[in-house]
Amino acid sequence: MATATATSPATAAIRPALGLAHTVVARNLMVHRREWSVVAFGVLEPVLYLLSIGVGVGRMTGHLTGLGPPDVTYPQYVAPALMAMAAMNGATNSTVFVTFTRLRFENTYQIMLTTPVTARDIALGEVASAALRGGVEGTGFLAVTAAFGLVHSPWALLAIPGSVLVGFAFASLGLLTATYLRDWQDLQAVQLVLLPMFLFATTFYPLSVYPGAVQALVRCLPLYHAINLLRDSFLGTVDPATLLPVAYLLAAGALGLAFGIPRLERKLAG
Repeated sequence: MATATATSPATAAIRPALGLAHTVVARNLMVHRREWSVVAFGVLEPVLYLLSIGVGVGRMTGHLTGLGPPDVTYPQYVAPALMAMAAMNGATNSTVFVTFTRLRFENTYQIMLTTPVTARDIALGEVASAALRGGVEGTGFLAVTAAFGLVHSPWALLAIPGSVLVGFAFASLGLLTATYLRDWQDLQAVQLVLLPMFLFATTFYPLSVYPGAVQALVRCLPLYHAINLLRDSFLGTVDPATLLPVAYLLAAGALGLAFGIPRLERKLAG
């Protein structure tokens, strides 16, 4: 006699939405399981910034006003911003560069499409993999800052899911960007966007140092909201206003998927 398997309504709704994206994530984890050095470098880069600028410059400047609570030191102010950078770079590298290579040169996705996996599954799987990498690199950096004695609030643990959310937002936008790249030279344009955003999105100094027009522009940057989210968690200043960067990053990720999935489908169908 056949036995029916009970399935909750939530599970039944999630399965068709995610499709076979989990198989793409599993495939990516298997392919990159030996590439631990890539993730290690993603943690090492912000650590070098923290030591050179956060600690080095911080010792010369002493306490600066406008950094948050009175007892916040300059390294503590800079550290969560560098954690956001680690999550951003990890997620962006996993979508913009990897997706472009697989789409344009390796024919990886064309091979995947010979299985039950669809282009939508590929897009969701790549974004999930990239968000996971961003979370791993962000968590690794948080562990290093804790070892340096820069973490003093248990709220800092919220920066771990926060870094995953940052990874999701930048992975989705990176997937969309990858569908527009024509050749290797276009990757330089991506760096021309990421580097100024890293330098100006309140990574090393507060928003108040800018004139009003520049402040309005900085508030539009996704990294600015990513930094605010992780900084609130890191410094223990979580309040209802923290929901604003959460909503911004979720919306940015959703928009990236809404436009990126159809573009990837057309690329693979063409």
